[in-house]
Amino acid sequence: MTSFDSLGLHPSLLKALQSADYTEPTPIQSKAIPKIVRGFDIRASAQTGTGKTAAFLLPLLNRLTYPRPQASRGPRALILVPTRELAMQVAHQAEKYSRFLNRIKTVCVVGGVPYPAQQRQLSRPYDLLIATPGRLIDFLDRKKINLSHVEVFVLDEADRMLDMGFVEPVERIASALPTSRQTLLFSATLAGSVQQLSERIMNKPMDIKIHSDQAKHENITQKLHLVDNLGHKNRILEHILQEEQIEYAIIFTSTKRHVEQLAGELYEKGHSAAPLHGDMNQRQRSRTLAQLRSGKIKILVATDVAARGIDVQLITHVINFDMPNNTEDYVHRIGRTGRAGAQGTALSFAAHRDTFLVKKIEQFTGQQINVVEIAGLEPRAKPNHPKKRPFRGGYRKSYAGRR
Repeated sequence: MTSFDSLGLHPSLLKALQSADYTEPTPIQSKAIPKIVRGFDIRASAQTGTGKTAAFLLPLLNRLTYPRPQASRGPRALILVPTRELAMQVAHQAEKYSRFLNRIKTVCVVGGVPYPAQQRQLSRPYDLLIATPGRLIDFLDRKKINLSHVEVFVLDEADRMLDMGFVEPVERIASALPTSRQTLLFSATLAGSVQQLSERIMNKPMDIKIHSDQAKHENITQKLHLVDNLGHKNRILEHILQEEQIEYAIIFTSTKRHVEQLAGELYEKGHSAAPLHGDMNQRQRSRTLAQLRSGKIKILVATDVAARGIDVQLITHVINFDMPNNTEDYVHRIGRTGRAGAQGTALSFAAHRDTFLVKKIEQFTGQQINVVEIAGLEPRAKPNHPKKRPFRGGYRKSYAGRR
């Protein structure tokens, strides 16, 4: 059995891991850390919840324990992430792992935060920079950041980065870095545009693919509710919130406008609900998450972008009010529950237009999603299969679902 002691990490990092009750590395950590420590470029496929953040943070911090190769200013390591929440989460983890490394300083720059406060941080000596693409580009344009001494470049959740349209900013940032840098790319999938990007910015990367039990969500009960229309969804949702033993839930919708609308409707009905979406400033988003963690909010209504990177172990239920656009987003959504080995429940509302997506999700995860019905709230038309396995044979033509 692999131990952290065998991975070549600095004693102060091992002390931090011990104080955090980390007993043994996860598969992605066991495979990635030794290769990163040896200086290889790594291209890793790993889902949220597999320990991937520590897989790149620990060897990165280990490298920063060595003195700068030359007198210089600016970061020695850059971690690029798609969202503010994920940036703050990674920064929190970096501070936890480096608590006994007094010389290593971390700066986090993201949108939604006033520039002056971040500029003050950037004007002082620091080693590790964690950033979102848009704000980093802003600081590069203002000539407030010098990336010419970056030794390690980490691209986290690369698939999401590209889905959000950041391919050009990512390539521009990569072009501002030394060609001699080490590049680490982590993504839920390494196919398509992620593969193409990696070939442009990496140097002979080594591939690592991890499919752990937690990544397969074997501790999450997945259920499917067939719906006719928006009104039908709302009635099923209200029944679930009244009857299910829901302690804390995240409800995903497809648009920021509907997030606000649905959160408002739930609040008016007496539910402790609040919205979370990309148009909220950082102070609002941080306050909402703090209220969720403290129990003041029980139901969070969110978009995919806003919820990316949220790590709240209290979440017992995830509800896909609107189905996501792709299989990877489905996996990331339901991964908000069942954290740290706990049991979770994921409920999805699927209309006729979602038939093909549900099939793709089942193929991608290797798990079938059981169709369930609520007495009195059955869909007008039902799938044409005897055992109520989802979408075998499709829907009858009279099923006209829309969301």
